[in-house]
Amino acid sequence: MEIDEKLYNELKNKKSVKILAIESSCDETSVAIIENGRKILSNIIATQIEIHTRFGGVVPEVASRNHITAISNVCNEALSQANLKIEDIDIIAVTYGAGLLGALLVGVSFAKGLAYMSNKPLLAVSHIRGHIAANYLTHQDLEPPFICLLVSGGHTAIVNVKSYTELELIGSTVDDAVGEAFDKVARVVGLGYPGGPKIDKMAKEGKENITFAHKNILANTYNFSFSGIKTAVINYVHNMEQKNEKINVCDVCASFQKEVVDELVNKSISAVKKYNQTKLVVAGGVGANSKLKEVLKIECEKNGIKLYTPSLNLCTDNAAMIGSQAYYQLLDKNDFEDLNLTAKATVGIK
Repeated sequence: MEIDEKLYNELKNKKSVKILAIESSCDETSVAIIENGRKILSNIIATQIEIHTRFGGVVPEVASRNHITAISNVCNEALSQANLKIEDIDIIAVTYGAGLLGALLVGVSFAKGLAYMSNKPLLAVSHIRGHIAANYLTHQDLEPPFICLLVSGGHTAIVNVKSYTELELIGSTVDDAVGEAFDKVARVVGLGYPGGPKIDKMAKEGKENITFAHKNILANTYNFSFSGIKTAVINYVHNMEQKNEKINVCDVCASFQKEVVDELVNKSISAVKKYNQTKLVVAGGVGANSKLKEVLKIECEKNGIKLYTPSLNLCTDNAAMIGSQAYYQLLDKNDFEDLNLTAKATVGIK
């Protein structure tokens, strides 16, 4: 649906534009209210981590059912915390992809119903773009252009962010996303779900004394592959078990984490230099990893690059980042959506 010019001009000229944003792409049900793309009035997140831990990972059907039971209450809580009513909201925004299709459909359906009921315009936001926008909420001074390292459970990419809405994909994973690799390695060493935080914690007690190196056919590209190192860790653990030798889980975690972090950091720094940028932005849940932040800080300082990372509560999935990105899509005159909007399991960077 083409943008309504009269409505667009009214919103653009408003001193305060309030966006109610909805995020349900995986196992967090979140509703936030964002003012002018930079100020969080509320950001409510109902997590399902405890539910999915018993299964060793996210079960899509279980996630969808829990979104259904949670979303209305989460929305009411977001409005209450912001001390607003739906009449005070200017725009409804929702994650339409990428993610678990059933989970996304819950959020999209709720957003469409809310927009129809309240007669508010509806904006569709990419989950990927949302993660990048989380940094606009953390760093009020941050503006494009910059290079972004996107690292999450479902995505791993290096993106040239030319403007708030114009993105160029430089490189991406050809197999597993980095967060997925963390989860799988955590499972094989007996740590369970969620893998990222548990590996990070165990690695602090371990030594980086195991080499899982494998031939890197992507060395001269900005693409990533984590299936090889994941398989190397699995083979190492199985070989140790077959020999009845004790596995030092902390050392395995530390060594695996080091190799992954080095790959992410080296290619990110290289991309910043190649594209003549001065800023490197980190986005996504793996951005909370302490080793990644530590090495990035060292390398950015060494190379005169300014590093931006989102606050911990904005690293993982949340609706605040969706509301922030929606505001800049409004300013760029992105089309409003009608009630034909549907969810998509995969979406591109663009």
